[in-house]
Amino acid sequence: MARANSRPGKIVCVGRNYAAHAAELGGKVPSEPLIFLKPPSAVIAAGEPVRMPPDVGRVDYEGEIGLVIGRRCRRVSEAAAWNHLSGIVAVNDVTARTLQRSDSQWTRAKGLDTFCPVGNVVEASSVDPAGLSLTTRVNGEVRQHGTTGEMVFSISRLVSFISHVMTLEAGDLIATGTPEGVGPVAPGDVVEVALSCGSAVRNPVEGGEALGQGG
Repeated sequence: MARANSRPGKIVCVGRNYAAHAAELGGKVPSEPLIFLKPPSAVIAAGEPVRMPPDVGRVDYEGEIGLVIGRRCRRVSEAAAWNHLSGIVAVNDVTARTLQRSDSQWTRAKGLDTFCPVGNVVEASSVDPAGLSLTTRVNGEVRQHGTTGEMVFSISRLVSFISHVMTLEAGDLIATGTPEGVGPVAPGDVVEVALSCGSAVRNPVEGGEALGQGG
């Protein structure tokens, strides 16, 4: 599954899926799910360092509930969506916030190497989606707490919507959005995202190589 040594084929992320988070960043709640992609090369496992390039400006944690696709999923109904999931997993959608605000698209801000820590997978069949919650801690201090009941678009709605846009394959990962309370990290910090179902991912933050200009 979606771990550093077994990367998902694709990572589909959902933006502004908690109203309070949309408000804290000055955005509006979308009328349909707002989706974007993170590259599989961003995935790291628990314990591996998130590396912050020194020239990207502010970098934020974003704790999220992740969904692992269990079997091929195309144009699935909301009623059948949960049956296409094999696992639930903690995800940290690390974001270079300064880059996100300067770019018209989010690929660079979301896609840097190490910017997608993914935790242990819990079987979806053992999880009650209605009672699922996440908590994000930085250096042991709670910074975020959110539940599936606070989502603008439910898990079933997200899986159905995304499967009508693109075919989801076994092993693909969906990150369902982050609740309010996002904030910056710095080298030396430790970020942990923990789900009530038992999945968690904990990673130190370290300095990284500068992006430079490329070319």
